[in-house]
Amino acid sequence: MNDTSIAERRPAIALDGVNLSLGRGAARVHILKNLSLHIGSGEAIGLVGPSGSGKSTLLMVMAGLERPDTGAVAIAGADLVGLDEDALARFRGRNIGIVFQSFHLIPTMTALENVAVPLELAGNPDAFRLAREELAKVGLAERLDHYPAQLSGGEQQRVALARALAPNPAILVADEPTGNLDEATGKQVIDLLFAGHVERGTTLVLVTHDGALAQRCDRIVRLRSGRIETAAVEAQP
Repeated sequence: MNDTSIAERRPAIALDGVNLSLGRGAARVHILKNLSLHIGSGEAIGLVGPSGSGKSTLLMVMAGLERPDTGAVAIAGADLVGLDEDALARFRGRNIGIVFQSFHLIPTMTALENVAVPLELAGNPDAFRLAREELAKVGLAERLDHYPAQLSGGEQQRVALARALAPNPAILVADEPTGNLDEATGKQVIDLLFAGHVERGTTLVLVTHDGALAQRCDRIVRLRSGRIETAAVEAQP
């Protein structure tokens, strides 16, 4: 991947002058500091940096789960700062898929329901058919009626990935998606993650401490102390 091809892409994610502080009073901490970053449509970004550098917070801003104190956030052509909470939730449900380290499945719902219910809530009439298809793509066609407690960690993360991909989102963000998995299981999940990204042309932002995993992306963005240190094409072809 070369600089020209990335630069020519229409930005799927555009952050300009973003500042964000968390906490209150004396405990308030300035996490993101005048941060600007543009990510091309269909690009895969590896977001790396030391613990506490702001990676996960930046991901939450991109996903519309945290609002910046100042700055502009445009995702898939929409100004997130200008949306109220209801509109933001609807936009997120249609356009942004999120995979967390700790799965975040609903324990009282089966694998099928965990994937289908968000689609139903978004008004998709084919929610359960699409959920079955997505679970089959991640190798869980025989586990549709199992509850999270009946699934291994790797299976739970595959359910979470199917749920994230089911709406065919423009943006897919993943925060240390293999952090709770063993190496072999983690590799399976990552292979599925990248397959979903490539097949659908989804823009992928992946937070990871794994340098080899970051190298699979088109570009590596390095954060330090809430600022972008580098945003270069460091990944291998």
